[in-house]
Amino acid sequence: QVPQPGSDGWVNFAPTSLETLIDSPLFASKNFKRIELDPPGTPQPVALNLVADEAAWLEASPAQIDAHRRLVQQSDKLFGARHWRQYDFLLAQSETFGNIGLEHHESSENGVRPNYFKDWDKSIRSRELLPHEYVHSWNGKFRRPSDLWTPQYNVPMRNSLLWVYEGMTQYWGHVLATRSGLTTPEQARDRLAEVAAYLDARAGRLWRNLQDTTNEGTIAARREKSWRDWQRGAEYYDEATLLWLDADTLIREKSGGTKTLDDFARAFFGIATRRNADGGIQAATYPFDELVQTLNGVQPHDWATFLRQRLDRTGAGAPLDGLQRGGWKLAWAASESEFARNAEGRGGTGGRERTANFDYSLGLRVLPDGRLEQVLWDSPAYKAGLAPGLTLVAVNMSVYKSDRLAEAIKANVEGKAPIQLLLREGETFRQVSIDWRGGLRYPRLERVEGSADRLSAIQSPR
Repeated sequence: QVPQPGSDGWVNFAPTSLETLIDSPLFASKNFKRIELDPPGTPQPVALNLVADEAAWLEASPAQIDAHRRLVQQSDKLFGARHWRQYDFLLAQSETFGNIGLEHHESSENGVRPNYFKDWDKSIRSRELLPHEYVHSWNGKFRRPSDLWTPQYNVPMRNSLLWVYEGMTQYWGHVLATRSGLTTPEQARDRLAEVAAYLDARAGRLWRNLQDTTNEGTIAARREKSWRDWQRGAEYYDEATLLWLDADTLIREKSGGTKTLDDFARAFFGIATRRNADGGIQAATYPFDELVQTLNGVQPHDWATFLRQRLDRTGAGAPLDGLQRGGWKLAWAASESEFARNAEGRGGTGGRERTANFDYSLGLRVLPDGRLEQVLWDSPAYKAGLAPGLTLVAVNMSVYKSDRLAEAIKANVEGKAPIQLLLREGETFRQVSIDWRGGLRYPRLERVEGSADRLSAIQSPR
């Protein structure tokens, strides 16, 4: 139950263990609204707790609230059990509050920009946040990889199964966002196209495998990198999304559609609740072998080899077999998808000018002030000597604008107008010419003709 203020205005909480206290965040604001997401009287209820800089930002339409209620319902159908006393989403909408997304067993603390409800069609990426953190209550907090569990807080965790802890959570978070109606199937496909494209272009795949990226939090603490596609980062989130899509579609194919990864979720995460002495939830840990054993119980296959091949291999190209088996393939369009146009950061761009994305043409991302945020390794821009931190001053001797660079790229499709760029580095200017003839390229998913549409089946509500 939610503690209520006493006659003196103070809220008194019951004694609890240090472990439960540390895992129980609190948001406070004069602008607050609590929305119950379960019917009255539901055991182990779930609620959405909203705080905001402005009271008006708390207002949500019935359809928006219904989507959050369906998230709870679809998660129940997926996992088959609840392992908490009550669960509270904490969601802050703020110009100054951090864009946090952090899992806890009986809550999650989340911060987005102020347009979460107001600009519903544009805050696409932010609507994936709550499903992800909610899934963590099952995957990570209750069921936890053995080497991510420690007996006390001064013992370091190890990360070998982060591709399950975070990667499978990322997969189910995207699926549940679509099943609940927080995102549309089209938005989900555009999101998946973005993931597939940037991972397929990752030059760092030549030397660094997916398993090694689970060390990222230990060795780099997710610091920004100048050559992130060569160095790679915490890619156990998104690349493992493709891994689990591969597993899901393979189970569906081998079982003739009678079994799915949903069956694994219920068997693996729906086990009996374990409690500590204070009533809090005790983590149920697992090693790699138990994961493999449960997969084999759903659909016999050499899952150990399946997983290790995808975790340990190096070489060009992302693992796109699951996408193909799902009935779709990575394709290219001359314009950005709706998801890409509205998905910068959590909550969209909030009216700010966007970073210009030319990843799959010149191999550039350009900040609004002209600074090169990213140059893809071995891309046309890289081969022309460009690097992150340079400032793009002019395109074809006219002041840089993102639209002007886009037009220059389109104009050189037949190779008759190589793109002239003027760049500044400190007090030095230099001009380069790039003869890229592929035009503008942005990722899309395209149906594989004559194939079963397993992806749409995965995303359909239960």
